[in-house]
Amino acid sequence: MVLPIVAGLVLAGLVGGGAGWAAGASQSGTTVIGSGSSQSGGNLTVNDYNNATVVTAVAAQATPSVVTINVSSGSAGGTGSGVFFTKDGYIVTNTHVVTLDGDSSNGTITVTTSDGRIYPAKLVGTDPTVDLAVIKIDATGTKPISFADSSDLNVGDTAVAIGAPLGLSNTVTDGIVSTLNRSIQVASSAPNQGGDSNEGGNGDSPFEFPGNGGSSTSTTVSLPVIQTDASINPGNSGGALLDSKGKLIGINVAIASAGSSQSSDAQSGSIGVGFAIPSNLVERVANEIRENGSASHGLLGATVGDASEDANATQTGALIKSVSSGGAAAAAGLEKGDVVTKIGSASVADATDLTAQVRFFAGGAKTTITYIRDGQTREADVTLGTYKS
Repeated sequence: MVLPIVAGLVLAGLVGGGAGWAAGASQSGTTVIGSGSSQSGGNLTVNDYNNATVVTAVAAQATPSVVTINVSSGSAGGTGSGVFFTKDGYIVTNTHVVTLDGDSSNGTITVTTSDGRIYPAKLVGTDPTVDLAVIKIDATGTKPISFADSSDLNVGDTAVAIGAPLGLSNTVTDGIVSTLNRSIQVASSAPNQGGDSNEGGNGDSPFEFPGNGGSSTSTTVSLPVIQTDASINPGNSGGALLDSKGKLIGINVAIASAGSSQSSDAQSGSIGVGFAIPSNLVERVANEIRENGSASHGLLGATVGDASEDANATQTGALIKSVSSGGAAAAAGLEKGDVVTKIGSASVADATDLTAQVRFFAGGAKTTITYIRDGQTREADVTLGTYKS
């Protein structure tokens, strides 16, 4: 059974024209608590320091860096999460949080800190290619998160998620890193804007954001992600995934759901398969947006498909179907029929993997591609082009 991917954004007022931020039960039976509710979590409570766990220590360290984000646009609204990454109020979150899954380009954004202070926020920039965005509040002395090196992670490492699932601020859940170098396709959250180029595979992804049957756009983007079994639910989007030292290893972005991707009233919850954008990518993109208003991503310059679609395939990977003249793939000597199995240190199982990992790099970055030609494994050094989103 194919499990659809949904993003962890709580939407209010999008299904059946509901009334904005009022608390109530959605058609799926999930209760969404509105902005300003007294049921928000407040500061972290530790009653017995002698029996505090590693998760308690992580929460104490990182909770002041995590915020709840409310976005409204007309009668529509949603709640997500975000993370301070500077001392002067810059916050990284998901594009689909600030655009209400692509339905709004100019929503009103407010931020509630872990201790209950509410600030208006301005949008600094979005990067729909990897579903990241930066917003800013007018405040000083905000506690920036510390970034871990996501390339040092191991499967089985502790993973702690902090965010606002179902609008419940300061919620802490824990689990492990389930898989590294995973790639998923989700609906683009760019309003009225196309998604991935034809590097990205067949474009028939069943993955979508929650709401009234999906995002306002039918195009998709390919994301490199960390998979975790820490409980992630709608509202966790943009929140922190942390290691045992309280350092950021990822920004929570999506969950797999056992529900139908075609259901118009589904608000999916955690089944233990959640995804986060790796911290190394988050740190680069967030700082580029803060400094330049946008971020760059790599471009291979090739059309690719899944090697496994060939009935005679003996190796999974990304099959190069064509190479653009003058592009990075052509310059590296790649040809039609080559099967890419690795880029840098990341294995490539299909076209989505290759596209996601190419986008992980900045435009102009140098890396090594491992591929199979005529049954022989080869390597090519490549200087990536720059993707125009």
